[in-house]
Order: sequence, then C-alpha cells, then structure tokens
Amino acid sequence: MRASPVAIAALAMSVLAGAASPAAAQSAAKVQSGMLVCKVAPSVGFVLGSMREMMCEFRNTSVQPYVVKSRYKGTIARFGIDIGVLAADTLAWAVFAPTANPVPSDIAGTYVGVSADAAWTIGGGTNVLLGGSNNQIALQTVSLEGMIGADVAVGVADLTLVLLPN
Repeated sequence: MRASPVAIAALAMSVLAGAASPAAAQSAAKVQSGMLVCKVAPSVGFVLGSMREMMCEFRNTSVQPYVVKSRYKGTIARFGIDIGVLAADTLAWAVFAPTANPVPSDIAGTYVGVSADAAWTIGGGTNVLLGGSNNQIALQTVSLEGMIGADVAVGVADLTLVLLPN
C-alpha cells in the first residue's frame, strides 16, 4: 500500500508538534504574555522552500475585546519540502516570555523552529518557534493553522518580526 503525500505530511506534522511541546517553552520559567496573530499573504512553494509576508499584532490573552499591545511586519521562510499553492490565511501563536508584560522590542527579532502543514482544498499546519531579540521568547501554535489551497510542507521555519511604530 502506498501512502499519499498528504498522509505523510500529516504524520510528520503530528510528530513535530509532539516533539516541540509547551514544556520546552515553559522549562525556562516562561509565562504566557499574550497572543501573536498574523495575517499571512498567499504563497507558492518552491519544492525546497517558500517565503510569505505577514502583518502581525501582539495582543493580550483576552478573546474579546482584546487589546493590541504592538504591531509587526514579518516574513516567514520555510526550508525543507514545500510544494503547492496557498491562499492568504491567519497564523496565531501563544507568546511565552520571561515576564507577563514583555517590551514590544523584545518580541521583534528572528525565530527558528519546526513547521509542517498539509492541505488539499482545506488543511492545517503547525509551527513552533523560539527567538526574539534576546532569544527569550517562544511562539507556540494555539491551534492548527487553517489553510486553503493545495500544499505539502515539512521543514525548518524562520520568522523575522520588525516592530512597527504606533
């Protein structure tokens, strides 16, 4: 029996998500300080990687009404297997920091971690990233990312966030 690329990516996604658990981010006495919610541009995977632009808000942990603490322009690049086309979507991460109220510039910077997703019309993915200005911030996917398109991707993700002026 032959496994489909979508099934392989889904299995890899669950393995990667389990390997990079919240315990890793909390082991250095980090607390959830908010949510990073990003609107991501459409993309085309180039077999060995992809790059997507995004606009992000760092929000408090309230669902509604929430308070936007700071805004960022970002780029997320994936290195590994990435084949397909995705529509614009939204990524959301729980932000774990050494303090409940990090300085907005502490969240800016470069993050690196694991990433996996699969979609055929509708799909999902996950990204777990560590970094920030002093490598003290952990971003953990709150739930599986919702995607629309046709895509299979597994690899290393690199996210760069630049703080925008108020």
